[in-house]
Amino acid sequence: MKESFIAKTYAQSLFELGKETNIAVADEFTTLITSIRETNALENALFLDIFTIEEKTDVFTEVSNKMKLSDVVTKTGKYLIAEKRMNILPLIYKELILLDDEEKGFLRGTVEGHKESIDDSLKDKIKTFLKTKTGKDPIINYKQNTNITAGYKVTADDLQLDASLDSVLDQFKREVLN
Repeated sequence: MKESFIAKTYAQSLFELGKETNIAVADEFTTLITSIRETNALENALFLDIFTIEEKTDVFTEVSNKMKLSDVVTKTGKYLIAEKRMNILPLIYKELILLDDEEKGFLRGTVEGHKESIDDSLKDKIKTFLKTKTGKDPIINYKQNTNITAGYKVTADDLQLDASLDSVLDQFKREVLN
């Protein structure tokens, strides 16, 4: 919980600094995080403790230069390395994306169901419902969850809708036992 709070504080500061300096900090962090996730060697160099702070800083500087990242993002990465807080970089990124989506009026959500994919018409109905409920444009991803027998679970920001058979049966069971 402490790391989450710290990451949220960093993200808020970075987001505000990006707005003040007209830098798309969330976009730059997306580029950085994508590269780290796609390259095991880079991920190992930045996150494993077998490398010194100087080695990590050198690697990060080289990557930053190749990606043409802004000074704000570069200095943040170097600071996290120096303070041995690089482990919270993914949390900072997550919080930055949430702030950026909020600023742009988007709402990210996940639909979970037993099937491999979701019908487009159902996905559109869910999007329409979420837009009506929140006033934001939803961006929905589908995720297969074999623990769901039938139906769907929708999670978007703080909103959770459980229209799964398992949920209905659990609710019925509670009512019968009470």
